[in-house]
Amino acid sequence: MPCENCTCGANGDPPDLFLGKPSDPESEIDFSDPQSLEQATVQIQQAKERIQKLEAELNNKKSKQAPGTIRFRSRDWFDDPDHPDSTALHIERYLNWGLSLPEITDPTKPIIGIAQSGSDLSPCNRHHLELAKRVRDGIIAAGGTPLEFPCHPIQETGKRPNAALDRNLSYLSLVEALFGYPIDGVVLLTGCDKTTPAMLMAACTVNIPTIAMNVGPMLNGYYYERLTGSGTIVWESRKRYAAGEISYDEFLDIVSSSAPSVGHCNTMGTASTMNALAEALGMGFGSAIPAAYRERGQCAYQTGLRIVDLTKKDIKPSDILTKEAFENAIAANSAIGGSTNAPIHLNAIAKHIGVQLDNDDWERVGYQLPLLVNIQPAGEFLCEEYFRAGGLPAVMAELLDNGKLPHPDAMTVTGKTWREICKGKNSWDRRVIKSFDNPMKKNSGFLHLKGSLFDSAIMKTSVISEEFQERYLSNPEDPNAFQGPCFVFDGPEDYHATIETKEVTPDAILVIRGVGPTGYPGAAEVVNMAPPTKLFKQGISELPCIGDGRQSGTAGSPSILNASPEAATGGNLAILKDGDIIRVDLNKRSCDILISEEEISKRCNAMSPYKCPASQTPWQEIYRTYVSELSEGMVLKNAVKYQRVAQVSQPLLRHSH
Repeated sequence: MPCENCTCGANGDPPDLFLGKPSDPESEIDFSDPQSLEQATVQIQQAKERIQKLEAELNNKKSKQAPGTIRFRSRDWFDDPDHPDSTALHIERYLNWGLSLPEITDPTKPIIGIAQSGSDLSPCNRHHLELAKRVRDGIIAAGGTPLEFPCHPIQETGKRPNAALDRNLSYLSLVEALFGYPIDGVVLLTGCDKTTPAMLMAACTVNIPTIAMNVGPMLNGYYYERLTGSGTIVWESRKRYAAGEISYDEFLDIVSSSAPSVGHCNTMGTASTMNALAEALGMGFGSAIPAAYRERGQCAYQTGLRIVDLTKKDIKPSDILTKEAFENAIAANSAIGGSTNAPIHLNAIAKHIGVQLDNDDWERVGYQLPLLVNIQPAGEFLCEEYFRAGGLPAVMAELLDNGKLPHPDAMTVTGKTWREICKGKNSWDRRVIKSFDNPMKKNSGFLHLKGSLFDSAIMKTSVISEEFQERYLSNPEDPNAFQGPCFVFDGPEDYHATIETKEVTPDAILVIRGVGPTGYPGAAEVVNMAPPTKLFKQGISELPCIGDGRQSGTAGSPSILNASPEAATGGNLAILKDGDIIRVDLNKRSCDILISEEEISKRCNAMSPYKCPASQTPWQEIYRTYVSELSEGMVLKNAVKYQRVAQVSQPLLRHSH
């Protein structure tokens, strides 16, 4: 019969007290017989000793594990007495380059991976080749053993057809490294745009103690006396070059001036955004420190110290990355004027840790928060001033003091909550980090738009310029709304080939399609399209843009982008024709094609599958087969089901020798 008031599922029979000896009614204890009682006492003591021995073997697997400490997963490689041949094989090969036996067999020393994203192919992250030395120093000083290993390179300005294609490839390779090798904790050396989310996604899937350590932004760029921000100056100078205001040599000089040192973009582009959000999530610290500053090396050393402590306490991403942590990051993104790539990447990270997050959350949490950081592309300054003004802790302190930090008691890898971190961190430089009562812009988050063209797209309101506001959003009879004829381009090649020959009018809306995750593939940063030269010469420097791709976080265009579903997977952008009227209503959060439902249905039924360029590599074909929409984080759909694999995949190893 079942146990009374119990849900254990057992049948109610008492456990075998003597561990394997069958219960025998004839051998039941005779409590009136001293000899029987003495024998039972001996048997109970023996059973107790066996239980204690089994517990010790279970907890320590016969290792020399010190009492009161956790058993590191690397012991399965370097201390497995049940498989001495495999243990010896693992040990001998890790000794061959100079490691000593205690460094890998001491049960009190965690083995800490250093996931190295820097290389000659990745100039934004290349400085990590030096910073990793300080991370090593910190790990060793704290009693750990560092093992550095390379990661798949992702350089935003170097990879063709685009770097986002490789985010998921880097994710996959890092998952295999973290899961399949003797690594107890890991430092993720992040920086350029896609490296940060790729690494955090992998750390979530495997779920071992983790800290993300940013390479840091470049120093300020200058062209003569003027600040030039990386990326942002490219878009501005491209317009000036197209208008004939500067020569090609001047164009190159201006653009090159924006990259004066090691580090990633010195604007609030995707790199600075994603590293700030890694800090806001609680997964790192010191994200704003410029790469060339001495504080960056000190941060690397502190990261090494801290990861050993996290590993000894077994504090994992799943302990930090709660829904509350993601809502804090959304709030931070609004306050810093973060990139439109942030929803894609944070939604992806959330999926891999099992947290529900979507674009509705981005508007709900972030839209009504003010823009506080005066940095290009939304503002005036660059990341050197931002760091000196206090960096992210000063921004979070401003939100906290005004009751707008959603979850101040969320824990971070520092061991402190945001409430504790923010004490005394308010900015001294109100030119750069504005007060809550005197912001750059009052409502600066993303709008989540829907309608007959797509189910989901976002618009970054913090970069709406005065010119754009006046031209498109200031009609007193129809405020915050506009409509106009669309001009459609099938990819960037079609745009460049035809933008000057199409009869684009001042009220036009430019639409680019076929540039999403499947169509491009990888989702290209091409939605921020420039008007034709004839409109430039009329003083019109920007037109509304819509697309199923992305745009650079350094761009100052208030495009409607990340449209999902994309044209290549059956989205209604595919049925658009030049001259169709599109209406955008920010009050209603809508974007629609002004044709009848019958006409939409007719076009959809007549539409052939959208023609995409052929895959050029095996990875492109694999990627297209499994990738989700931008609104879903552009993840590999089959990968999301693998959660916290370091904990659920036991026994860990299948021995190969």
